[in-house]
Amino acid sequence: MIRVTIDPLSGFCFGIVTAVDRAEKFLAENPNEKLFCLGSIMHNAEEVRRLEKKGMVTITHQDIAQMKPAHIMIRAHGEPPSTYKLIEKHGHQLIDATCPVVLKLQHRIKQSFIENPNSQIVIFGKKGHAEVIGLQGQTNNTAIVISDTTEIQQLIEPLKPIILFSQTTMPQDKFKDVSKALKSFCKAGVEVNDSICKRVSNRERELREFVEKHDIVIFISGKDSSNGNLLYKACLQNNPNTHFVSSANELKMEWFLNNISVGICGATSTPRWLMEKVAVEIQNCLS
Repeated sequence: MIRVTIDPLSGFCFGIVTAVDRAEKFLAENPNEKLFCLGSIMHNAEEVRRLEKKGMVTITHQDIAQMKPAHIMIRAHGEPPSTYKLIEKHGHQLIDATCPVVLKLQHRIKQSFIENPNSQIVIFGKKGHAEVIGLQGQTNNTAIVISDTTEIQQLIEPLKPIILFSQTTMPQDKFKDVSKALKSFCKAGVEVNDSICKRVSNRERELREFVEKHDIVIFISGKDSSNGNLLYKACLQNNPNTHFVSSANELKMEWFLNNISVGICGATSTPRWLMEKVAVEIQNCLS
């Protein structure tokens, strides 16, 4: 008999919960209005579609100047100061759902930039990621973004002091590698600020423990989620029978041919209802 267990610790992180709550509250209180979200509210197409049915519309930065005055929400990833000015310039009402962890990091980077004009602000993160764009904006886009140790010699000035931060969803072990490499390379000193979200870094350890208890693991996430891809790799390292899906439609019944224990888990942008839907689908198809 197959046994399906949903990881009790998987699901939305606090930042995503806050953004979804803000969106649902506005739409419930203003049934005749649309809520325009600047960029996808999260990297999960299933949840985005659910909110779109309630009246949320995803827009781009280019849309802001073309729209009539409306309510625009900044998602959990955050935005640079230029976006706030653009929204205000065109008469829109702002709903700021930036994750509190990201917002605090933005303020720390801005303060470091102002107080240390002769230092290099370095951000360990994914170039072009929405959160990183918001972080760079706190430095008038002068912060240097590196994604691994190989870029240090190409991008960093070894004779200028460095103040290092990290995108909140980057791997803790790679951040340590970058910190160590920068200290060896930079002769003027490196100030290391560990700004990785503990919710994310703890999830790696928690998921490794969870997947070891099951014969097969179904990891659910949007394919463009940095956090999802990071956590999936952690699961795969501890259980090679881990499969990545974005919805129940991607399940393959040959994965479940034997009487096995199935563990279901997901990224910090994966809704609980989606994990439950996948669990029901597995049980219905095999009953």
